[in-house]
Amino acid sequence: MSLPEPPLLAITDRRLADRPLPQVAERLFACGVRWLSLRDKDLPDGERLDLARALIACARPWGARITLHGDPALAAAAGADGVHLPALGDPAAARALLGAGALIGLSLHDSDGAAAMARAAGQADYVTVSPVFPSASKPGYGPCLGEVGLRRWVELGVRCGVPVIGLGGLDRADAVAGCRAAGAAGIAVMGLAMRDAQALTPLLAALAPEGADLPR
Repeated sequence: MSLPEPPLLAITDRRLADRPLPQVAERLFACGVRWLSLRDKDLPDGERLDLARALIACARPWGARITLHGDPALAAAAGADGVHLPALGDPAAARALLGAGALIGLSLHDSDGAAAMARAAGQADYVTVSPVFPSASKPGYGPCLGEVGLRRWVELGVRCGVPVIGLGGLDRADAVAGCRAAGAAGIAVMGLAMRDAQALTPLLAALAPEGADLPR
């Protein structure tokens, strides 16, 4: 399964948003985002299910994809395009439930090591690694990988056949360019996406191949 284009994963956190998440989603899609994952794991399953379905309805006219953080069964019930699993999640089980066409990801950190990447091989479409840089959304979360640490993960991902997406502190075009220079397949953004969709425009431009137009 190929990653959405542009390869920018916007992750929800309704507590950081200035309006209801479906309205945030519409604003993100209008700015060129084509991949949104519903996190907000503190909500009851019924509320997350309803919210996921509302986001999916927002996404379809734009050709955008909606994934859900955490529970593959809930993602299946919602009709989401895939699931984003925690570090100890089981990509093989998620794949068996959601099928070959689902977009399946896994959250990894330095402490997870090569064994977690090996579990992703052949089953997950990508992993996120974090934090790359200090994050305003999660201050004190770290230690940060920086470009050198991110490159180590990318090299491991290449050996395992799993694309790596950088997460954390990627709120400037130069940070995104550094992430890409380290070999990352894309980036993930949470706080900035919730606060100011327009601020993602230079990040999307930094991800686009030279001469490519942003999606509209």
